[in-house]
Amino acid sequence: MASRIAKELEEARRWGGARELRPVEGHVLRWEGLLLPNNPPYNAGAFRFELAFSPHHPLVPPHATLHTSIYHPGVDLDGRVCQPLTSAQHWAPTTRATQVLQDLLLLLDHPDPQRVMRPDLARELQEQPEVFWRRAEEHTQCHAERRPPDPPGP
Repeated sequence: MASRIAKELEEARRWGGARELRPVEGHVLRWEGLLLPNNPPYNAGAFRFELAFSPHHPLVPPHATLHTSIYHPGVDLDGRVCQPLTSAQHWAPTTRATQVLQDLLLLLDHPDPQRVMRPDLARELQEQPEVFWRRAEEHTQCHAERRPPDPPGP
């Protein structure tokens, strides 16, 4: 199990949607890194996350938490994420950690009023989208981390 997670960490490091991926305090069952959204307003910053694996992985799904505050209907104030892919009813042991991170990035890039942790923001997105996007942009400017530079090309 630990060797699979170590291999998945190396695979995830090659994926371009996250940077600074590393085990938390050397513990391979907990990763941290920066998620790099592609779409405005979230692409103005980077968002620190943690991916925690069960000792029973891959039979039990990992859980993602955002440590950077974000104005998003799919992420609650404690950083918990609405991510059906990692729910018990949707999880498949063949799912890779990179797929979990890609799904998380997709959620950030495309707020979905059906994947909700904050109903007030989902309602605002549906009823007053211009207000929602302005507030999300302001929140990103205030709270997101600076995006790391792109790695040098070959």
